[in-house]
Amino acid sequence: MTSVSPAPTTMLVPDFPFSYDGWLRHPAGLGVLPPGRAGTPVAVVGGGMAGLTAAYELMRLGLRPVLYEAEQLGGRMRSVPFPGAPGCVAEMGAMRFPLSARSLFHYVGLLGLRTSAFPNPLAPSTPSTLVDLGGERHTARTVEELPEVYQEVAAAWEKALQERAELATMRDAVRRRDVETLKQIWNRLVREFDDQSFYGFLATSSAFRSFRHREVFGQVGFGTGGWDTDFPNSFLEILRVVYTEADDNQVAIVGGSQQVPRGLWEHPAQGCAHWPAGTSLASLHDGRPRPSVRAVAREGDGFLVTDADGRRDRFAAVVYTPHVWTLLNRVACDPALLSAPLWTAVERTHYMGASKLFVLTDRPFWRDTDPRTGRPVMSMTLTDRMPRGVYLFDDGADGPGVMCLSYTWNDDSLKLATLSPAERLDVLLDRVGAIHPGVDIRSHVVGDPVTITWESEPHFMGAFKSNLPGQYRYQRRLFTQFMQRGLPDAERGFFLCGDDVSWTAGFAEGAVTTALNAVWGVLDHLGGATHPDNPGPGDLFDALAPLELPYDG
Repeated sequence: MTSVSPAPTTMLVPDFPFSYDGWLRHPAGLGVLPPGRAGTPVAVVGGGMAGLTAAYELMRLGLRPVLYEAEQLGGRMRSVPFPGAPGCVAEMGAMRFPLSARSLFHYVGLLGLRTSAFPNPLAPSTPSTLVDLGGERHTARTVEELPEVYQEVAAAWEKALQERAELATMRDAVRRRDVETLKQIWNRLVREFDDQSFYGFLATSSAFRSFRHREVFGQVGFGTGGWDTDFPNSFLEILRVVYTEADDNQVAIVGGSQQVPRGLWEHPAQGCAHWPAGTSLASLHDGRPRPSVRAVAREGDGFLVTDADGRRDRFAAVVYTPHVWTLLNRVACDPALLSAPLWTAVERTHYMGASKLFVLTDRPFWRDTDPRTGRPVMSMTLTDRMPRGVYLFDDGADGPGVMCLSYTWNDDSLKLATLSPAERLDVLLDRVGAIHPGVDIRSHVVGDPVTITWESEPHFMGAFKSNLPGQYRYQRRLFTQFMQRGLPDAERGFFLCGDDVSWTAGFAEGAVTTALNAVWGVLDHLGGATHPDNPGPGDLFDALAPLELPYDG
């Protein structure tokens, strides 16, 4: 008897379970423009993953995307190379990608990029993990090698999810793309947990009656590490990640994640309508995007976009991909472009802060064996102290190494925000050195550190959106903004997308899928249509629409 392998998990988000990866790979393509619309200019604001996805697919439809970027192509997929070390990069933003991100990996595959296992704590590919909590240190390869309290916490998390959130049923429905089951269960959970924080869920679960268990879970967690910085956020945010296995089976992109958006910029597209074979976004822009946008205004049935050089151009539609807070302070936006409820949703958007510090090392010294223990002298580290997470990267013992000496969130990020790069490095080397006594980390550091604090980046003001309890209604407004049929003319043709518009902020998949929503929106706005055998997200919206919670009562 032949066994059938289970279907792979995808980031099929239960709020709107549209199969974007299927839409992308269908031979019919994403749609067709009406006669006379080929070559129509469409402004795409922002050159991150959402902006490049939208611009690439609009180009393939036969439109002329005009890309604006304030800094550098890539957005939060920012890979900073170390001087004198080809191939060694510091991933300042996105650095680990779940294999369930099928739409993102459509483009990774298109560009022929390679991946490698990411060294998450206790992952099979991670040689060892050191957990440092309350002054006690434990080194392990798997969670089973840690003290009993960690097994208890892992079991408690699984028990809470199975009993209160139907984990097994939902994961099975995601794998089978069983929309009916997903919607039935998820809509009930939205009503139940919209007002519940992540910590509130744990504290009201019988499995987590012990504060110690909640503390350990917050510091260590499972998958990518500690979850306590998410404790104030809506529990719905966590469930989406868990159901779609976005926190498991993660890989790095060899050579840096910024290759994906930059690759789409350079890629000679095949099968374009209107444009000659081999046309790329770079060739349409003479090699460089336009500078940052200063203003967007309605002009007749189109839009007038003013850039930082004072140039003003007219467009039939605008796709806006940066953090939505930039509409409040960086871009003079005609208030009529969004409804009053949407402006409220923009104002209420909540961002997570995050800081990182990377250094280059002369070699991956952490591979050396400690003669006393037989283990590596240094491990991937989770700690409740200032560094929080320490990650180790190398391509073998013969080359240099890269250390992420600290990866922190929210309050932990703010502890570093006022320090200079040199001060950060000095403090963190002291703290990590105390956790790994006897290892002379300083002697292996080469050159200056590479650092970032996303909440102080002027065009970002945070790492990514993460809803607080009670913000589901705001998120629904932002996500569904691409559906513009029947809206007043003043509110049509301006499309929000990007990962903070998505249901899975913080993941590049959300940037890709909301960009595809905007592509469908532009196509529909200009009178185009999808192929009947390959309906797009707007065509199936009524069947898949996110639950609408009551506003009054």
